This record gives sequence, C-alpha cells and structure tokens, in this order.
Amino acid sequence: MVKIGEWLKKRGIRIKDEKLLQEAFTHSSYVNEHRYLKHNERLEFMGDAVLQLWSSNRIYPLEPELSEGEMTKLRANLVCEKALAGYARELDLGQFLLLGTGEEKTGGRDKDAILADMFEAFLGALYLDQGMSAVDNILNEVLAPHLKHPRELDIIHDYKTKLQEYVQADDRKTVKYVLIKESGPSNAPTFEMNVVVDGLILGRGTGSSKKQAEQNAAKDAFSKMVK
Repeated sequence: MVKIGEWLKKRGIRIKDEKLLQEAFTHSSYVNEHRYLKHNERLEFMGDAVLQLWSSNRIYPLEPELSEGEMTKLRANLVCEKALAGYARELDLGQFLLLGTGEEKTGGRDKDAILADMFEAFLGALYLDQGMSAVDNILNEVLAPHLKHPRELDIIHDYKTKLQEYVQADDRKTVKYVLIKESGPSNAPTFEMNVVVDGLILGRGTGSSKKQAEQNAAKDAFSKMVK
C-alpha cells in the first residue's frame, strides 16, 4: 500500500514531521486501542480554520462580485461535511486512516463525518508542517475547480453514487468499473478506468488511485447522460 509520505511526494510535498501526519489520520477509536498515539481532533480544529481562510481568500475576488450572503452560502457549501468527505474520497485519503476494530467493522472508513474530520486534520497538519503552499497544492486539486461556477451552489457530488442512482431507474442496468491501464512508477502510479453500463463504455477517467479514477470516470459518464 502507498504510504502517505510517498503520496505527498508525488504532489511535490516533502513532509518534515511524519508523526504529525500520522496523528492527522488517527481516529479516536484507534487511540482507544493504542493509548500511545494521539487522535486527530486537535488538528481538525486547526484544519477547519485553515480551510475557512483559504476558501474565503478564493471566494472574495471572484468576478462578477458575490454579495456577502452569496459568499457565505458558497463557502458553507464548499466546506460542509458532505463536501469534505467527497474531497477525501476523490483523493483516496481513506486508505491512510487508522480506525479502531469496532469502527472498522461498522463501515467507519466510508462515513462522511469521519472522512470530513480526517480531511480537516490533514489540512491542519500540512499547514503546521509546510505552511499554506502545501494546503494550496491539495485544495487546488479538489476544491478550486468548484469555484469556476460560483453561483451553482449545489456543486459537491459523489459522482459514483449519483451515477448509480441515475441508472437505478432501470433495474436491468448495472454499473461496472474496469481498469484499462496502469502506468508510472510503483510509488506514484496513474490509473485509467472505464465506467461500463450494460456493456457500453459511458465514461473514462484517470487518477492517482483506482478510487479517484473511478470517480472521474463516473463524473465523465454522468455529465454525458444528463445533457
């Protein structure tokens, strides 16, 4: 499995304090079983503040200008729990999460609340270790694209879920994701994925993980189907 340090190096980030990063991905349920570790709630507090500042700085200069109410609503939409969990899934950060046995068994690795808190803690750790440039690196990848259409306020989607919901209207349809190519070195691979509905290729996506490639393939398919 790719380590978080290797994942960050691919994005040009070389972390100084590895323990700080480990803390960002350590859920309180894991600490209950491994008392020598710290959980990520303090870093979550820091990450929330960093995220608020970053998003405000990006929203304020948008043209045409948004009103205070529009800016507040857009920021809330961008940094809500569901949105943050979506960013974490898009980056496949859940693979680095340390969970307690019980939380793992009950699907904690895919819970919005846990993923959102982890994502904020991750940003907090990056900021403390590297400053805002590292935060920029990550948020420019997953959050900045949503600012291209600021008045489309309902803009945060888990495209795999939305595509599945869209095709479920016909019970006969099935959605499958097929890996068609893997390239690059083992510590920084690139995956290319097709999304196939009843034997038809409807979308294609690439990503640094299979999950990210699947999301991008689903986004491609969904955008074509709803035109």
